[in-house]
Amino acid sequence: MEIIRFITHYGMHFLIPGAIAYLFFKNSWKKVWLLFIITMLVDLDHLIATPIFDSTRCSINFHPLHSYYAIAAYFFLLLSPKSRVIAIGLLFHMFTDFVDCLWIN
Repeated sequence: MEIIRFITHYGMHFLIPGAIAYLFFKNSWKKVWLLFIITMLVDLDHLIATPIFDSTRCSINFHPLHSYYAIAAYFFLLLSPKSRVIAIGLLFHMFTDFVDCLWIN
């Protein structure tokens, strides 16, 4: 079951954002996909947790950049066309981590 969780989680972090970029940003999909990948830098907040990685811990509302306040800020980023792609990447990242939380017993 853990391998399915791993494939699902990292597929949602890398492959699905590529598909979203290709489907909705055809003219600049490679740039958009790269920006989506760059939004994974929000996982740097895992470095301040002890332990850094815990497969039984839900990231949502545990790490500062995964908090409900941060997620609300990411929604506000959708309002500006200049930050919209970053906002989509951040929100999809949060959705991916939320889906991962569903695997935790």
